[in-house]
Amino acid sequence: MISKFGLAFSLLLISFCCGAQVQFAFYAGPQTTSAHYTVNDNKQPNQFKYGFMAGVSCKAEFENQLYFFPSVYYSLKGYKVTLNNPSFPPTEYAINNNTTIQTVEIAPLFQVDFNKNPEHFFVRFGPAVDFAFSGHEKFDTVSAFGKVGSVDRPMVFSFGDYGRISAQAVLHFGYETGKGLMLFAFYEHGIGSMNNADGGPKILHRIAGISIGWLIGKNPLVFDTRVKE
Repeated sequence: MISKFGLAFSLLLISFCCGAQVQFAFYAGPQTTSAHYTVNDNKQPNQFKYGFMAGVSCKAEFENQLYFFPSVYYSLKGYKVTLNNPSFPPTEYAINNNTTIQTVEIAPLFQVDFNKNPEHFFVRFGPAVDFAFSGHEKFDTVSAFGKVGSVDRPMVFSFGDYGRISAQAVLHFGYETGKGLMLFAFYEHGIGSMNNADGGPKILHRIAGISIGWLIGKNPLVFDTRVKE
């Protein structure tokens, strides 16, 4: 599924890059991550964790101040949850869980520039699909007999455990200079649970951060003022 989506996304990206004036972007920055974590519709207490993201994009003009901004980026995320209502995963005996998850996200975003000046504010929005290629979890347990234990292990991704694929709604707000510098704040709101187990928790990512980057290529808003001979 992810490979077919990635292929379709790549073909769409190539078609836009060939048919429009394009700038390429590179960016990176810190982020804070958590999750909207519920068990049987009961919300579980969460703490934020620190993470990191870095990616590449291209900016292709549709018309006027609307641009297509397809993006592919690495995202280090996770959550710390206190389990008042334990369930599987991780286990019915867990009383908390601290996860660290490495993902690659594909986001076909749209960008709206606030004006046509080389220096301008912008907003971006759209969906993102992430693929978890690695994960680690640490949690404490209490057995039915009151025995306390702790577990430190890789996360298990399968049709009956954690899911590798989830989805987010993405929002960026930022500023571009005429020389290519780009700074933006972002928020991602999970819309697809990363749990596959029947009767298990509903886990929706919550991510916020800032990123700085650089646009490479001719800016269509910067006009050549040199005298032509």
